[in-house]
Amino acid sequence: MSFELEGTKLSLGVAFTTSCGFLLFGYDQGVFGGLIENGSFQSTFRQPSQMVIGQIAATYDLGCFFGAIFCMVYGDRIGRRLSIALGCIVLTIGAVIQTVSFSVAQIIVGRFIAGLGNGLNTTAIPVWQSEMSKPQHRGRLAVFHLVLNQLGNVTAQWLNFGLGYIGHQQVSWRFPIAFQIFYALVTLVLLPWLPDSSRWLIQKGRLEQAKAVTARLHAKGIHDPDLLALHEASVQSVQHELEVSKVSWRTLLQRDSLQTRRRVLLGMGTQFMQQWGGINAINYYLPVVFASLQVSRQMSLILSACNAINVMVFTAVALTTIEKVGRKRLMLWGAVGQGTCFALLTSGLGVGGSQWSAVAIAFVFAYYTVFGMSWIAVPWMYPAEINTQAWRNRGAGLATATNWICNYAVVLVTPIGIENIDWRYYIIYVVLNFSFVPIVSFWYVETAGLSLEEIDKIFEGKTYGIPLDVSEGGATTENEEGKARQDEVNSEWIEAVDSSKRD
Repeated sequence: MSFELEGTKLSLGVAFTTSCGFLLFGYDQGVFGGLIENGSFQSTFRQPSQMVIGQIAATYDLGCFFGAIFCMVYGDRIGRRLSIALGCIVLTIGAVIQTVSFSVAQIIVGRFIAGLGNGLNTTAIPVWQSEMSKPQHRGRLAVFHLVLNQLGNVTAQWLNFGLGYIGHQQVSWRFPIAFQIFYALVTLVLLPWLPDSSRWLIQKGRLEQAKAVTARLHAKGIHDPDLLALHEASVQSVQHELEVSKVSWRTLLQRDSLQTRRRVLLGMGTQFMQQWGGINAINYYLPVVFASLQVSRQMSLILSACNAINVMVFTAVALTTIEKVGRKRLMLWGAVGQGTCFALLTSGLGVGGSQWSAVAIAFVFAYYTVFGMSWIAVPWMYPAEINTQAWRNRGAGLATATNWICNYAVVLVTPIGIENIDWRYYIIYVVLNFSFVPIVSFWYVETAGLSLEEIDKIFEGKTYGIPLDVSEGGATTENEEGKARQDEVNSEWIEAVDSSKRD
């Protein structure tokens, strides 16, 4: 290719492309909830029961689970870029099948196939972005992904609202499903202009190509002395990890000096807690939840759309806190806030009446505000940050698979739970959120502001002045002076050189 992005343009290109992939993810999550009560949708599928609705909705998550497993197994072979391209193609096929569906079986198959594609994307995108990011930007870029993720959700909600005025026509539900193809095609068009990460290329033994990618990232000549030092440090770091931690499933059954098993489990734990924190107990059925509070379908769609904007705004606020406050504190505060909101939401639903219904609606909004500032982003960045290079794709794949299988379970049981025990169902999420506080407090470590090499050293016990738990004060404050040279050069690979010199 004669024209190649480099330097800041390349970094922005990767950020924008990966964000488009997450925008597609957000649109997919938001679109179906507004279609459940659509008149044409209901008549086309012959007034499906709550159990059938739950199965249609949850099958997408089951597909995502298997897509994540596929990427975990084969992602290191084909690379991050091709994994994302494959995900967009598969998702497009699934969207076409859903768009032309006339039976429950057909739409279930379409949602499962679309889920396979999204599972590939949501595994590969965080890994690719983390490997191509500078440490001081990594957290903000991950949050930016989730801001655009919610922009996709906002688009889906308002599109459902607008087309709700012609809810008796089939275009009112077929077009929103088909529209996701647009985002998949945008991502596909952008991918050929971008390279795979240097770390993955080194892992595959393609050292010259890795050097060329590093040169493009830093806009330097291929023979520049600083560039050669960066490349050599990256090679040594990756080779050290591959020597110490073999890429074998047996590694998870034994201890090693890199604490591979613990790191994989911590990453999986963030996704488990995000899902069982209750986000998709509300998200997939938000218009239905509002309708249960005696508001009209039109008003429930408006409230759902306004709430999507609320989440997007407060996710954007997290851009300013993700590095300053840190991942661990946000998870702690988020769990407390979410548990409190669910407690008050449950109270409003339990007491009933117009005033308490208003209380319940207010704390639905409050829950999403807390979620947007805390748990929405951390589980998507944490697994890609803490796993070793050899296990980064597999660890992220296991974490993403955990997200989707838990998502599947929550979405499947929620309509049944609401139908059988009504408002008492939400008490489960009150208990779960408060139980997450001691788990995060005792077992999780802070990664904010640290390079991937420094995170490795934390788990190896070679902290060089970086505390094992840097949530108190944060790595971006107390350790700022000790990282002066690293910040000067503004590069994760430079930090690797600095770390090796201290060795």
